[in-house]
Amino acid sequence: MTSSIKKTPQQVVNEYLDVALATPHQVPANTDSLIESIKTLLRKHNAVLAAHYYTSPEIQALAEETGGCVSDSLEMARFGKDHPAQTLVVAGVKFMGETSKILSPEKRVVMPTLEATCSLDLGCPADEFAAFCDAHPDRTVVVYANTSAAVKARADWVVTSSIALDVVDYLDRQGKKILWAPDKYLGSYVASKTGADVLLWDGSCIVHEEFKARGILDLKALHPEAAVLVHPESPEPVVALADAVGSTSQLIEATRQLPNPTFIVATDQGIFYKMQQASPGKQLLIAPTGGSGATCRSCANCPWMAMNELENLEAVLRDIDGERGRACEVIVEPELAVKAMIPLQRMLDFKKGQ
Repeated sequence: MTSSIKKTPQQVVNEYLDVALATPHQVPANTDSLIESIKTLLRKHNAVLAAHYYTSPEIQALAEETGGCVSDSLEMARFGKDHPAQTLVVAGVKFMGETSKILSPEKRVVMPTLEATCSLDLGCPADEFAAFCDAHPDRTVVVYANTSAAVKARADWVVTSSIALDVVDYLDRQGKKILWAPDKYLGSYVASKTGADVLLWDGSCIVHEEFKARGILDLKALHPEAAVLVHPESPEPVVALADAVGSTSQLIEATRQLPNPTFIVATDQGIFYKMQQASPGKQLLIAPTGGSGATCRSCANCPWMAMNELENLEAVLRDIDGERGRACEVIVEPELAVKAMIPLQRMLDFKKGQ
């Protein structure tokens, strides 16, 4: 008999975590041969690799070496749309693949695994979110990019962390009240900076939620010369300690702009690959996730991002026209894609200061 008990978003997150954490990332012994095979297969299939900042250094380096890109989720999708390749290989999490498919519906989009997801996406089920929106029809719906295509389709605006402040400030100046989803910490940060009336969905990132202010203060005592860099998906006490708060690309740029020789970084440590390129010679320290009451299951590494591995990337490319390729292809129903493209296009067209 099928149970009628509905799972909570957190139960769904925990179930997916069990899958993600069951296969921790390891550098394979045959790394060199896998890389050469992937390079050959990318050329053979007229494919290009777009990798997120939080994937492994091997994946990021491979994207760069093959003419792909390493960037945030929006730039990954933009890159895929503008690149002439007819197959986009997205190394990241599922919502990134969906966004790429929405922006490039005529192209084939595949991922190393569709099991790679996101606690923000899982914690914001489309049906529950739609009901939340329906209960507050007077509010303009703004959703973070870390959401499913179905949630985006219900929104008025999609934003990334790099433009969230500007978009909400723009809407606030128009007298709009905001319904924000899914990350409550980013939403609170945006509300505090803009003064806008923001109603928050109760969601969070399992990586950023675990950074601890006490741990950062202890590390800062050991490295008083260090600047603290914080992604705004982190809790408010952590954000309050920051010398710079921003998106992944903004934090990378902060290592260039700030004179400090050392940085305490409160985001996924996959970003160190690009930070080291941007600021060679500077010391990078991951912000602590330990502390009283810590429930860390990620420890500054997204377990779903770690599911992007050379082996499964090579496997999907080797069988891209077969069963494996079909199982790893990102499909977004055309009607849903058209609806989701409306708030995405607003974001793409948005100009700071408008």
